[in-house]
Formats: sequence, C-alpha cells, structure tokens
Amino acid sequence: MSAELAETETPAERSATPAPARRRGLTSIEALALLLIFGLTARPGLTELFAAPAAQAWSARFVAVCVQAFPFLVLGVVLSAAIAAFVPAGFFHKVVPKRTVLAVPVAGVAGAVLPACECASVPVAGALVRRGVAPAAAFTFMLASPAINPIVVVSTIVAFPGNPEMVFARVAASLAAAITIGWLWARLGKTEWLKLPKHHHHDDGKWAAFWSAIRHDFLHAGGYLVIGAAIAASLNTLVPETWLQPIADHPVLGVLALAILAVLVSICSESDAFVAASLTQFSPTAKLAFMVVGPFIDVKLAAMQAGTFGRRFALRFAPTAFVAAVLAAVLMGALLL
Repeated sequence: MSAELAETETPAERSATPAPARRRGLTSIEALALLLIFGLTARPGLTELFAAPAAQAWSARFVAVCVQAFPFLVLGVVLSAAIAAFVPAGFFHKVVPKRTVLAVPVAGVAGAVLPACECASVPVAGALVRRGVAPAAAFTFMLASPAINPIVVVSTIVAFPGNPEMVFARVAASLAAAITIGWLWARLGKTEWLKLPKHHHHDDGKWAAFWSAIRHDFLHAGGYLVIGAAIAASLNTLVPETWLQPIADHPVLGVLALAILAVLVSICSESDAFVAASLTQFSPTAKLAFMVVGPFIDVKLAAMQAGTFGRRFALRFAPTAFVAAVLAAVLMGALLL
C-alpha cells in the first residue's frame, strides 16, 4: 500500500513532505556557555585547586609556552593561508626542474622560502602533483616547507637563545631527511600506491579561501599547541624526576620517547620549539628529534596524507618519514650538538 501511495504522489506533494529531522550538534556558542556555567559553579573548587604550589607551577609553565608560541603560530597560519589562496600551483610547476634528481633538492630548498604549516603543506603538495609536478619533488616540498621555513627558524632561535647549533642542526636534519625521502620515492615509489588528489575549488573567491584557511588552520593548530603545552607542563611538574630521568638520560630511549611524543601531540611546527625547550630533562639530540619528527609525521598529518593521497600511500610514507627524521636528527645531533 505504501509503495502504491508513493507512486501516486505528485512532485509538489513529495516536496511538501517534511524531511526527517537531523540531529543538531552542539554549537560553539552553546559549548562556551556550558563552559562558563561550569566555571562559575565550580569556581570555589577550582580556586582551591589552583592555589596549590604544584598547580601554580604547572599553570606558569603552560602559560609561558603558549604566550611564547602563539605569535609565531598566528604568523605562520596567515602566511600559509596566503600561499594556499593567492599563489597558483602553476608557479611551482614552472620553477621546479623537469628532472626528478634535480627537482627534489630544489623543492626542498623552496620550502625554506615559502612558509607553510603542516595543515597547508599537504594540500599544496596535492595541487603540485595534480598539475604534473613529480611526486618526489612535491613530497619533498611537503616535508621541508613546515620544517625549515623562516618562521620556524626564528621561533627556534627564540626558543633556544644562545644556542645556534640547535638551529643549524634542525635545518640540516630536516632538509636532509626531506631530500632523502624524495629521492627514495623517486627510486622506489610506485604509481599504484598513489591516489591522485581531487581539485577543491572555493566558489567565493580567493579572499574567502584565505580567511577560511586562517580559521581552519588556527583552530586546528592552536588546539594541538594547547594540548602539547599541557603535556609538556605536566611532564615537568607532575611526573616525578626519578621516573622521567632514567628515560631522559638513556641516549636511545630519550630520542625515541620524544620522537613518539611528537607524533602523538601533533604540535604545529611554528611553535614546537618552545615545547621542546621546556623539556629540560632530555638531551639536546632528543629535543632535536622532537622538532624534526613533528613536521614530518604526526597523527593529524597521517590522516591528512591518507585522505589526500590514499591509504596505501600513507601506510608506506608515514613509517618512512618517521625513520628518516629520527636518523637525520641523531646524525646531526652527533655532529653539531
């Protein structure tokens, strides 16, 4: 009977039929209101909690990392959004050499000139591949741009004052690892592993795309920075020195611990130097591994790479990037630190 009625309905009657109600999620205003209500009702308990010496030390370290890092984060997000919105991908295709052997180091050096955070570098690499740039060169730029751009270099100088060796080591290790991965892909990569990215066009113009990229990148990167700063403050304040020191003192475990931490916390490269500098228990090489691994591969980057280039690509690329970044950090740490 229901099938017969559906067949006899006119188009006007079908359009008048109410659609099933969609479940509405919590808006940002509602979430903020709930947070304010919680803060007001829990104020006495929160005041007592943060009056403790340990809580005050934690909050001081947390705020210090965030205050130092946020200006660089904002600048990096603005510049990367400008590149994504206003620089045509054809520009990169023109300046990158045709020969892959030469295109890979040129793309790596271009990353030092064109700032892009991790969130922007993956879509830019997808646009390069879509416009015919060799995938090896596109992947090299994708890794090098968030790792060695001028904003990252300046933030590292500020985070490690009086320690230029750390800055040189970070740039050298990141560039060496990015070029190595590009050459490895040119040598061993297969086309069937790669899903060519689709084009995403913003219908409202370049300025709309620019502001949209700023909002998206800042909310994502800022959230991860807060998480990373909280973890760093917790390690320095709440974890007993007797627990953390054996790992930090071990030359291998210390490096692996901070490399894995970089993958998990997913901090933006414009601000990760401040988190690394706050981990005072660990060796300089371990801190270097934290800063080199993070821009290459972390949780959010693995998801973005899988969504842009395919799961088969990400399953091979992510572990390769991790190993190359750790080995380059250890090598440069032994030579320069």
